[in-house]
Amino acid sequence: MIEYLRPGVHANDARVVLFDFDGTISLIRTGWVNVMVPQMVGILASLKTGESEAELKQLVEEFVARLTGKETIYQMMELAGQIRLRGGTPEDPKVYKKMYLDALHEVIKDRLEDLRHGRTAPDAHMLPGSRALLEDLKSRGLKMYLASGTDHENVVEEAKLLEVYDYFDGGVFGALDDLSKFSKALLVKQIVESSEYKGEEFLGFGDGYVEIEVVKQAGGVAVGVASDEPHCLIVDAWKRDRLAGVGADFIVVNYSDIDTLRAALFPA
Repeated sequence: MIEYLRPGVHANDARVVLFDFDGTISLIRTGWVNVMVPQMVGILASLKTGESEAELKQLVEEFVARLTGKETIYQMMELAGQIRLRGGTPEDPKVYKKMYLDALHEVIKDRLEDLRHGRTAPDAHMLPGSRALLEDLKSRGLKMYLASGTDHENVVEEAKLLEVYDYFDGGVFGALDDLSKFSKALLVKQIVESSEYKGEEFLGFGDGYVEIEVVKQAGGVAVGVASDEPHCLIVDAWKRDRLAGVGADFIVVNYSDIDTLRAALFPA
């Protein structure tokens, strides 16, 4: 399935591709929202402000979704701000990030171990059609970058476990503790401002608004991935509307129909 939001747009001029990782290629961390949201709701509920759990859940879901695609620490910074608004004294956001990552590890550790020991094929933890898409883009001679809001060392390990690391000859980039040194927006800005590429030569794939927004701001073509995880067979309407709202040119559920996607992006 591919939705054409701007008929006539194509990527024939593309020379460089920027991919998000989680939810765009990798499904290793599927379920992370169901870890982060309840944890944050519990922290806010402990302040006993009189708000119902349903009210807090709605609040947390909104800002978690709004910040998806940015580095994880931004969601923790927002949590700290919400605690402060309610009269509490928050911990350093890095403390909340560690709590979340520790809890997430319990959810995904078996997936990682299965991949490390070859008990699961890498493609089983990837969006359908991902490898065929990467192969096709590589065969076109496009320079490929991977940028994720997940911590750098985790992105590198997981990309290697999924056997996709080597596709990204431009580099694999994840979040750093020093926010001034990495963001997707900063990465695209640095690439565009180099003498090698122009903004209109960018093609981007992502399931979060950040990567779509920065590619479109640069003048490139953006493919929004609005997949209802973990099965990735139907459209997630919320994701679709959000990605369309920040300028996505195409919406896909997965990459399994590579011929249709290729024809849409690279018409003869």
